[in-house]
Amino acid sequence: MSFNQTEEFANHSSYLNQETAVQSTSNTESIQAVRHVLEDSTDTESHKLGIMDLKFNNPRKYISISIPSKSDAMSPHIKSVEDIRVLGINLSHFNKPAQFFICVAGVFIFYLIYGYLQELIFSVEGFKPFGWYLTLVQFGFYSFFGLIELQFIQDKRRRIPAKTYMLIAFLTVGTMGLSNTSLGYLNYPTQVIFKCCKLIPVMIGGILIQGKRYNITDVLAAVCMSIGLICFTLADSKVAPNFNLTGIFLISLALCADAAIGNVQEKAMKLHNGSNSEMVLYSYSIGFVYILFGLMFTSGITPAAAFCSKTPDAGPPGRNMAVSG
Repeated sequence: MSFNQTEEFANHSSYLNQETAVQSTSNTESIQAVRHVLEDSTDTESHKLGIMDLKFNNPRKYISISIPSKSDAMSPHIKSVEDIRVLGINLSHFNKPAQFFICVAGVFIFYLIYGYLQELIFSVEGFKPFGWYLTLVQFGFYSFFGLIELQFIQDKRRRIPAKTYMLIAFLTVGTMGLSNTSLGYLNYPTQVIFKCCKLIPVMIGGILIQGKRYNITDVLAAVCMSIGLICFTLADSKVAPNFNLTGIFLISLALCADAAIGNVQEKAMKLHNGSNSEMVLYSYSIGFVYILFGLMFTSGITPAAAFCSKTPDAGPPGRNMAVSG
């Protein structure tokens, strides 16, 4: 082989090696490009479907986890789990025991004021037949307060269905209207004795409506508390109880409505994530309409309004009772 042929052969071999290297590099780049496309496609599909993708030739695992933001997970009308407001006052900077005692003290104070004014207004001569008119005034004030409170929260939408509010309003009218009307037949100590037993029908309502279960300790505690309150009322009262059959029937119906209303409210608020302001506004405003039409149908609103306008002692206690309640 001559020198020229050898050089030509070497050049040809170098050319073939370069071409092979280029083809190998091109094939490698193509394989890598296809692999990247497959991986990107797999990542996209795994992200959309939220599943784990295991490929035969790829040991990596793809897991897509979606975590909702705090604003999505929490209803807009609930600012914070720790945000507790009573009468517009933020109690969040207090510790848990202090918040508990403040709320309990508020319940006792306003309930005492409410009970005192209720007994005072029914002691006005001639007012006893107008228990439903007093309930109408109460519902009007409660609806107004609920509307004002609703303006201070972010989410003003109604979350609980209207038919549920119609039922709650009916039960609220029953428990408050019948309780006020019963004072036309019973004296106040007698009504308090029956209302002391409220915890027992409420527990029964919790079992029937919400499927709650109470142990023997809870039942004995409720019975002992009711008996203790009755004995305390009888010992502290200077007036003997007056057991009128009509009054007993009315207060018993009020207790039955009490047994249902709290459990229905709790179940509806948990199920639909409704706010307290929404519950107050819609339940009492619908109840106001119920009572208003009932009094108009029975012609009971005109005599009651005329009596209150002519009797100065009946007006202020009724308004103050509605505010404190």
